Amino acid sequence: MNITQKVNDAPLVYEVVSQTRGVQQSDFDDGVEDPIDSEEVYELIRNINDPEHPLTLEQLHVTNREHIYVDDCSNRVLIEFTPTIPHCSMATLIGLCIRVRLLRSLPERFKVDIRIREGSHQSESQVNKQLNDKERVAAALENTYLLDVVNQCLATAA
Repeated sequence: MNITQKVNDAPLVYEVVSQTRGVQQSDFDDGVEDPIDSEEVYELIRNINDPEHPLTLEQLHVTNREHIYVDDCSNRVLIEFTPTIPHCSMATLIGLCIRVRLLRSLPERFKVDIRIREGSHQSESQVNKQLNDKERVAAALENTYLLDVVNQCLATAA
């Protein structure tokens, strides 16, 4: 994989609009149960860098709030993302970056599913299978080069 050779030389870049919910008094009280919601998950992944461009997944509209589903009671998270082009060769890497960010940030109790939005990629079923197979993910993260690329994408993620 050579990420210096771009698949999409001129992606659409969108303006980032900050929509945080604001700080509430209960955010500082350890005695108050603070469920994880889609807004919190979005904040974790929106600043992940795209592997091809000096832009974030939010700026490229690869991720957005409307495609994140969280059920705190059932300990489940579903992320759907949209590659910038239907034949994006970086789709698996982008999904791996999202998975690693959430593995490092969310409590272990959560089962995370990551999928390409239906109809947005020519190999969506194969990519979805790779991204949600524990053994494939573990094997990918054992690859030093691949882990370095993932860490670079996560480097400026808040």
